[in-house]
Amino acid sequence: MASYSEVGKEAVQAKGWFGAYKWLILRRLSQVSVFLLFLLGPLAGVWIIKGNLSSSLLLDRVPMTEPILFLQMLAAGMAPAVDALIGVLIVSLFYLLVGGRVFCSWVCPLNWVTDAAYWTRERLGIRGGARFSRGLRYWMLGMVVVLSAVTGTLAFEMFNPVSIVQRGIIFGMGLAWAVILAVFLFDLLVAKRGWCSHLCPMGGLYGLIGQLSPLRIRADQRASCNDCMDCFAVCPEPQVIKPALKGAGKGVGPVILAGECTNCGRCIDVCSKDVFNFGLRFNNEEKVESLRGTTQQP
Repeated sequence: MASYSEVGKEAVQAKGWFGAYKWLILRRLSQVSVFLLFLLGPLAGVWIIKGNLSSSLLLDRVPMTEPILFLQMLAAGMAPAVDALIGVLIVSLFYLLVGGRVFCSWVCPLNWVTDAAYWTRERLGIRGGARFSRGLRYWMLGMVVVLSAVTGTLAFEMFNPVSIVQRGIIFGMGLAWAVILAVFLFDLLVAKRGWCSHLCPMGGLYGLIGQLSPLRIRADQRASCNDCMDCFAVCPEPQVIKPALKGAGKGVGPVILAGECTNCGRCIDVCSKDVFNFGLRFNNEEKVESLRGTTQQP
């Protein structure tokens, strides 16, 4: 695998700078746009969205409720209001359709922090650190439910870094700076991509929601792969790539089906051979004709 500073250079040469960063740019624009919508009310008196990422109201009519907040409410024995029920159904259905962990890569404010920590870690050549199972986030999700049930409160919301940072951006940073620094240092010095890819219970829940999402990243041109490994270098969940990319001849289709995929699109950006693209989970059969083309004729 090339050094991190070399990752994506072939893509820049083949597709140009914008082509090699298109999806990253669009993700940043999405993240900024979401927060501008929340900021319009307090700063300009234009209330398109009221509330925060945990619970909000769109255009004074459409409720939106964060699934992990709703899960805590149920665990704590709270009777959810009708608006909360409608809101969680709307949000869950949306992320079910577009890929659950799209929230992590296209909306979550901590994505900037964890990406910056990973970039810094690779630039400084920091290796090693704590190793956590990627399944740990599901145990963390279970702990959130148990803690809410035992305390009868929305326990995770008291220290949820996503909520703290988002409220800080809107209403004044304060404690949010400490949370940002803690997450950054944790990912930089303790564990590579430690928070988002291993610990965050919100990511775990969205991964479960997105298991059956129709919108997927596909490796339809995997026969063109030159094994540069750039996609593995930039992917926050590199374990999801191998089955789709290297499954040719093994009966494995080209669609990345793992719920942990964030649909961030970076693998599409950095691939100079245009192996990856956004598509649907359907038609995931291996193309027999492409396999025949790779074998010698008698």
